[in-house]
Amino acid sequence: MNPRMGTLNGSDHPDRSNRSLQSTARTDALGLGARRTKTRWALLVIVVAAVTWSLRGTGVSLSTLITGWAGAKDLASGLFPPQLDEELLRSVGAAVVETLQISIAALFFGTILGIGLAVTMAGNMGAPTWLAVGARFTATVLRSVPELLWALLFVAIVGLGPAAGVYAISLHGTGLLAKLVSEQLEAVDPGPVEAMRVTGASRAAVGAFSIIPQSRSDIASLVLYQWECNIRSSAIIGFVGAGGIGQALGISMRLFRYQELATLMIALLLLVLIVDQTSRILRRRMGAATARAGKGLWGIYKC
Repeated sequence: MNPRMGTLNGSDHPDRSNRSLQSTARTDALGLGARRTKTRWALLVIVVAAVTWSLRGTGVSLSTLITGWAGAKDLASGLFPPQLDEELLRSVGAAVVETLQISIAALFFGTILGIGLAVTMAGNMGAPTWLAVGARFTATVLRSVPELLWALLFVAIVGLGPAAGVYAISLHGTGLLAKLVSEQLEAVDPGPVEAMRVTGASRAAVGAFSIIPQSRSDIASLVLYQWECNIRSSAIIGFVGAGGIGQALGISMRLFRYQELATLMIALLLLVLIVDQTSRILRRRMGAATARAGKGLWGIYKC
């Protein structure tokens, strides 16, 4: 009898162990769920407190919008109808052409300098460590300073006009393109790269005939995106005297010429739409690979 009872007790032992483990697992899951709930509530409280603090500190409220509604109506009524006399249209056309020239010139310098830094920064291009670190630091500094601040500096250095705008947009675009192009170079398929290295090809040859050809479509897409950004940036930096249609916008606003301002705003809108559409068509003609790259890159490539 005792052996038989011993056998029964022995067979029950795994069941008790399983029940104990399941109970422990349930307890742990409940504890983890409680901790996650507390964490979520704590994050919610922090977010609410930060938003409330920011709104109070900046004076944002519904009352300020209601107070400024009368001024907004006066401004909106002053914009219509836009001024369309021949002399103004010629002036607006010249400002649009100048804006386009600023964007293209800045794109030229930014692309050359940016790709040069990107080739030096990319880890698979084989540049010396000290040179790659220096290039990465330079690109970080250039893109960390906004175009508006660069424009203020160059207006003080070279004076008012489009040249200051070209230099300002070029430097910021250089830093941005250097970062994104270097990432595209590092993301290429390593197979062909290693195959060329095994054959004894030099670093320059590997870069020129394996790495860059694989990423040239993505790089072209990035350059076109930068052109779109240059158009928008040239309108902003014009407010500090760096030429283009932005400078004309700033003058019209300061002199309260709202009908003239409306004409300039329409011209800027048309210019941006035309450049965006042109850029989109060019990217589409580069193939499906570029379109896919553009979709992913646009999430981080903001003007």
